[in-house]
Amino acid sequence: MDTRVKPAYDVQPNRKALAPKMLAPGHKISMVRATIPAEGAQLIARLNTDRGIASVKVIASSLRKGNIVDLDGRLYVILTAENVHPGKGTPVTQVDMRRLSDGVKSSQRYKTTDQVERAHVEEREFQFLYQDGDGFHFMNMESYDQIAVAEGVIGDQSVYLHPEMKVRLSVHEGVAVGIVLPPRVTLEVTETEPTTKGQTASSSYKPALLSNGVRTSVPPHIVPGIRIVVSTEDGSYVERAKN
Repeated sequence: MDTRVKPAYDVQPNRKALAPKMLAPGHKISMVRATIPAEGAQLIARLNTDRGIASVKVIASSLRKGNIVDLDGRLYVILTAENVHPGKGTPVTQVDMRRLSDGVKSSQRYKTTDQVERAHVEEREFQFLYQDGDGFHFMNMESYDQIAVAEGVIGDQSVYLHPEMKVRLSVHEGVAVGIVLPPRVTLEVTETEPTTKGQTASSSYKPALLSNGVRTSVPPHIVPGIRIVVSTEDGSYVERAKN
C-alpha cells in the first residue's frame, strides 16, 4: 500500500463551488429587465446595431422627429414628438407619425417612461442635389453614392430644400424612409403688409411671404428684401439674419 502523503498542492478543490458563474456563449438573459435612462438609449442602440439586432427599446420621451418606430410589425416615421408635463398628472409624449407602407397618418400618446420599439436604420449625412420625376436626389457625404428619395418621404419639408443643403437621411434596407432638415434656414422676405401707425415690435406681427413660397408672420420692422431666419419645424420667424 502506498502510504505517502500527497502534498497540499495536489489536493483538487471543489471547482464547481469556486468557478465563477458564466453566461453560456451565444445566449442572453431575458429574465431581468433594467430600466434604461434616456441618456443611455443611444448608446444601447449602437451596441445592439453592432450585434445585428433590428430594433431596440427606448423610452417614449427620447423619440425625435425622423425616428423610425416598429409598432405591431409595421414601420412608422415620427413626424412630431412633444413631451407634455401637465401641472398635475403623469407626463406624456404626444407623437404624430406616418406609416411607411401606405402613408396613413396617426397619433399616439405615451407615458414618457413607456418603452417603444425603435427600428434600426442607418442615419447618415447627405447633400441635396436636385429634384426630378424620380424624386429628390441626395449624395452620401462619405461614399459619394447617390440616392433618390420619394416625395412622400420629404412631404411638406420640400419647400426648405435647396441645392447643397446638408440633411440627415434614415435608410432602412437600402430605402430612405425619413429625413431630418437643419432646424433653421435663412430666407428672403418678398412681400409684407404695410406697418400700421403705432404698431410696435412688441404689439403684433404681420403676415409675410418668403422666397420659398411659405407664408409666416414677422415683426413690424421687417420689410421686403430683408433676409430672416425661420424654423423648418413650423415656418415661424426666429430672428433677422446677420448676413
